[in-house]
Amino acid sequence: MLFKKLILLASVCGLCGCEYLRNHTAQDIFSLKFDDQKVEAQTVAASTSLKDSKRQVVVCRSHQCAPANLSMSKEYIYNSLLQLFDNNNYQKMLVCEADSQSHICLENNITLPLRVGAVPTNMYIDSIKITDVISGNQNNALNLILNYDITYGGQTAECSPAKSLLFARQINHVIMEDSGYNCKMTTIGMSNVKTVFAIDYIDLDYGYIGGLYSIGVSGPAFGGGSGYMLLRLPKNAHPLSPALKAPQSFSKAGSQAKTAGANTSGTVEVFPLSKSDN
Repeated sequence: MLFKKLILLASVCGLCGCEYLRNHTAQDIFSLKFDDQKVEAQTVAASTSLKDSKRQVVVCRSHQCAPANLSMSKEYIYNSLLQLFDNNNYQKMLVCEADSQSHICLENNITLPLRVGAVPTNMYIDSIKITDVISGNQNNALNLILNYDITYGGQTAECSPAKSLLFARQINHVIMEDSGYNCKMTTIGMSNVKTVFAIDYIDLDYGYIGGLYSIGVSGPAFGGGSGYMLLRLPKNAHPLSPALKAPQSFSKAGSQAKTAGANTSGTVEVFPLSKSDN
């Protein structure tokens, strides 16, 4: 019996990097206290409450923040999010646990309780890479391909891309959710991860998106949790104005281009136009 307990203790240290030992007693480890039904029930309840949430969506633009229902439509919210994600396509969003009122990060990631096989540990998500942004066929829907950076017990999980849908059903009902993506965390099979993100804060000036989240994991590794998450995108929602350039055919024309009013540098000069004497 003592030999089995020593083997279990060594397994916990090897997988979790002794992280679990800092917050739990030896009795917890040997009894493997991890209320699976409670975690599953909390995750399902949180996911349901997120979709039914009556929280107001706050949008910040021109350095001023106000509830969206005072002066915006759901189409404006959708268009703003489309522009924000499109400006950050192929970029990495930073993820943090945040305060829902001040929208300030409390941690550099989000932490979820996880059980990998028989070993309790934690799962961390600190960034999400945007792989593709596609405007959906249905109104006010945006298709996203996201790659979550997931670590657990000092190891990095191998995860497939998440096909996510972001939609603004109503002015105060903005949801981002996925159909589930697979992660390899054990040698005996894949675990499935599902995410629901109820957005209630959009900062178009600095590229911040905040909201309540619920993440559940099922399979050989299972667990999950909920909280308030803040996404930090590298670019804001305002694209840079493109420089107006003349076509190459005009810049190659040489002296004819000068006569027509365009210089050889390629930039367009509307006035003055030169006049030729007949």
